[in-house]
Amino acid sequence: MWRRIPHIASALLAGLLASPLAAAPDLDDVDLKVERAAIEEFQAVDQRLQDIGWQLARANAEFCQNSIPSIGLQLQDLASYGAPEIARAALDLTGDFAVQTAARGSPAYLSGAFAPNHEVTRLGSVDPNGWEAGKRLHWERLARAHDHIDAELAANGAITLTFADQSEVEVAPVKVCASRFVLATGTDKVRANGKRVLVGIETPAVAYPEELFAALVAHELAHNVLAHSDWLDRNTRKRRNVRLIEREADRLMPWLLVNAGYDPRAAIRFFKEYRPSSGSVLFIPGTHDKWQARAAMIEAELAAISPLIASEGKADWSLHFLREIDPDAGVKAPRGE
Repeated sequence: MWRRIPHIASALLAGLLASPLAAAPDLDDVDLKVERAAIEEFQAVDQRLQDIGWQLARANAEFCQNSIPSIGLQLQDLASYGAPEIARAALDLTGDFAVQTAARGSPAYLSGAFAPNHEVTRLGSVDPNGWEAGKRLHWERLARAHDHIDAELAANGAITLTFADQSEVEVAPVKVCASRFVLATGTDKVRANGKRVLVGIETPAVAYPEELFAALVAHELAHNVLAHSDWLDRNTRKRRNVRLIEREADRLMPWLLVNAGYDPRAAIRFFKEYRPSSGSVLFIPGTHDKWQARAAMIEAELAAISPLIASEGKADWSLHFLREIDPDAGVKAPRGE
């Protein structure tokens, strides 16, 4: 099972709030080796999430209605830590921005230039350290940095990053499904908001074998690629509507998995291992079907996927996946409930 990130001083990683009025820490009283180990432990889990997310988003890009150029790079902003001074000292950095992860197989990873904690001083022509930082534990400046990278890639077809050691690297992107993957601290919740997949580090699934963890990520990515958040915004989040989009996300899991090289049956094994609650209370149905029914629906999808893989070598869900909803209107598609 997953262990919680240790030690209070790395407040962001432990999910503990540091008071903005607290005095600056006395670094002589801090074991920097322990702090660095805590950061690296968090990064190892984040690396796992980014590797899986990239594999799913890259392999399904040709079927996503909304795809973007990406290099698979994730940064960290030390100013957003609960104790930035400790984090800088532990990682031996002078500024705030450094590499967090480079997703396995991505252009950033293949360049060999993006080792974890490699300090970054420029994103193209911009030094993100010069942007005003918000309160501790705020993520807005980091999101701005990633937005800037996306904009540079879309406008110029590549981006040059400069490091504190004065080295530079230019990286060209490839297309991926438009979704970021965020490892969240202090929670076991997993959710998608249309633009991001957020995975709580305390969910047991982060310690599952890769294919089962990938199944969880695939479910949340399915919400984003099927634009479920926008559909619910237009049609309300009443229980019946949520059940429909959750069924779609379940049923799309094996399609996303098989295109990314995972066993699509991992989606079934995930439900047997995780056994999530349906959210039902007495005779009131929940927002999800029971896990046994969810696994059975995925089993039924395999009958549609297998011949496509055999004949085309891929599962084009943009053409062959049957929707539970009408994505362009407020009524269900003919499948029924």
